[in-house]
Amino acid sequence: MASIDGGFVDCHCHITACEFAEDLEDVIKRTREAGVKTLISVTEELSEFESVIQLYPDLVAPCFGIHPVQGCGSHDQRSVKIQDLEPALPLFQKYRDDIVAVGEIGLDFTPWYAPTSQEREEQLTVFTKQLQISKDLDLPVNIHSRSAAKVTIATLKEQGITCALLHNFAGKPSVAMEGVQAGYFFSFPPAACRNEQKAKLIKQIPLEHICLETDSPALGPEKHLRNEPKNISLVCEYIAHVKGITPQMVIHATTDNALRLFPKIKRLE
Repeated sequence: MASIDGGFVDCHCHITACEFAEDLEDVIKRTREAGVKTLISVTEELSEFESVIQLYPDLVAPCFGIHPVQGCGSHDQRSVKIQDLEPALPLFQKYRDDIVAVGEIGLDFTPWYAPTSQEREEQLTVFTKQLQISKDLDLPVNIHSRSAAKVTIATLKEQGITCALLHNFAGKPSVAMEGVQAGYFFSFPPAACRNEQKAKLIKQIPLEHICLETDSPALGPEKHLRNEPKNISLVCEYIAHVKGITPQMVIHATTDNALRLFPKIKRLE
């Protein structure tokens, strides 16, 4: 793992996001200069699948997933439907050797996205179908869980999922510990630096279950500014501060965790 050792692994970002379209080369240059060795780039919609496969193969580790909220970045956001997943199914098979995980998938029970039980049930259907895909392909999952922490972890356990990353987890520490006991990992973005609830989670979750992420272009250190993968050092330093250890210890542990959770990223060595 020589090329990854000593560098950061951003376990959850969106490098195909339209916010990066005009200056992606510069963003990637700053990413490399910041010591980021791997970008695990998730997708949210079918239109992103083949784009992420083509990007910087020595740096970007692609994931395929249909997000529980569709139309992200637009004014027409809505809860996912099974019809959003169906045309994506052949691509999971076509690119099974290229993707390192299934994600970003999960549940978002925020009232304005999923106000009815019908919408929540359809999200669960789409989620469980993608969990089955991950098992069929022997891949980990990269998980979104907003206003649905407990049911998300319960569903992962019910479906027999053993390798999961819960990104930007916002549930209670007691619920997070259920995930830890199941062997799951939790990642935190730079926005965690301005969130006291995240500090409680970081304190409670063992370092052996923590990964780093940026969720770029969202969840940066400043609320209304575009986030970039180069900002990953900020959350590394914050986790070190909260846990009373050195940033180097955090880099070493979180990179090791990422390699255990996403073993296919070793091919980027």
